[in-house]
Amino acid sequence: QVQLVESGGGLVQAGGSLRLSCAASGSIFSLNTMAWYRQAPGKQRELVAAVTSGGRINYADSVKGRFIISRDNAKNTVYLQMNSLKPEDTAVYFCNAEVWMKGSHWGQGTQVTVSS
Repeated sequence: QVQLVESGGGLVQAGGSLRLSCAASGSIFSLNTMAWYRQAPGKQRELVAAVTSGGRINYADSVKGRFIISRDNAKNTVYLQMNSLKPEDTAVYFCNAEVWMKGSHWGQGTQVTVSS
C-alpha cells in the first residue's frame, strides 16, 4: 500500500506565495518521477511540474519562472514552491508519484485559491 499526503494549500492574494508538500509512505522501494498536477473547475487535469529521480525537471509554460519543484529523496517528499501567484492558478493541486514496481499513485488533492 502506498499513500501520498499533500499539504500546504490555502487562500492567498494575487502576487503571494504558497508551498505545497507531498509525502509518500507505505511499501516503497524507490520513487521514480514525482509530479504536481492541477485541475481547475470545468477543466482537465494538467501537468504543472515534474522531477525525475535523477533530478531532471520540466514545467508547464504557464508556471515557468514562478514555480519551483524539488524533492527530498530521504523523506520521499516532493515540494512545489509557488511564487507570484495569479488568480488563474486557482485549482485543486494533486501530487503524483511513480513507485517502482507499484505504478502510478495520486494524492487526495489540496485546494489553492488565489484572490485578485
